[in-house]
Amino acid sequence: MTAKLIDGKAFAATVREKVASHVTRLKEDHGITPGLAVVLVGEDPASQVYVRSKGKQTIEAGMNSYEHRMDADTTEADLLAVIDALNTDPAVHGILVQLPLPGHLNEDLIINSIAPEKDVDGFHISNVGLLGTGQKSMVPCTPLGCLMMLRDHHGSLSGMNAVVIGRSNIVGKPMAQLLLGDSCTVTIAHSRTKDLPGVVKQADIVVAAVGRPEMVPGDWIKEGATVIDVGINRIERDGKNKLVGDVDFESAAKVAGAITPVPGGVGPMTIACLLANTVTACCRANGLAEPEGLTA
Repeated sequence: MTAKLIDGKAFAATVREKVASHVTRLKEDHGITPGLAVVLVGEDPASQVYVRSKGKQTIEAGMNSYEHRMDADTTEADLLAVIDALNTDPAVHGILVQLPLPGHLNEDLIINSIAPEKDVDGFHISNVGLLGTGQKSMVPCTPLGCLMMLRDHHGSLSGMNAVVIGRSNIVGKPMAQLLLGDSCTVTIAHSRTKDLPGVVKQADIVVAAVGRPEMVPGDWIKEGATVIDVGINRIERDGKNKLVGDVDFESAAKVAGAITPVPGGVGPMTIACLLANTVTACCRANGLAEPEGLTA
């Protein structure tokens, strides 16, 4: 392996320390404690684990954590009523509705019922539009984490060629907008891109977010490029379950200049950036300066 390993786990710990420091200052200087409310509908096992982890890390950062657990057969009206109450609660600065929701609930309707300034997932249509037009918004956590790691590794991203593989609303599209905001030349590639290997080969920065195990081999990667692997795929290999990314790590690490591992790369940054977004939302709600280094 020749590539530098970008340790997302260690970087996320640093972000959480910064968050905790900002929280302490908000309490001491202004008597304000940021609050994050998480709404979980149903009993999806993975979602339950994720919500527990969010609550634990929120409290560890010194913030208030509010959990609202609702039955899987909860009606849309009841869920909207909970969100409406959180929208008007001054103690709650961030609201997150854990996805996926049960099939009978309209996810777009639910997400767009959250007050945009409290939408710490950055999924509300208003935040999507603000980000797309270069205005101040709440930024989706995973792309924000990727941007933080890229800035930390490179310093300035200005003038670099970036290829984002994947066009999802959660990662691909906002990632492209953030890279444009840092003056990269950006290509969004996907399954129908002609000569995908050739397109990727031109990139100084590759962000892979397609959800296909080890789809990107090392011979697609330009020598010295930085590879951010957003994929988390569970596969069976040699009779054992294993987590792998969208990039073939072994072959890519031989040619890349820097690469994130899976696990331990982008994953830990998502919750860290959720906490960062909550502090940012709290500062904006109270007319205070935004926390340095925790926003886009």
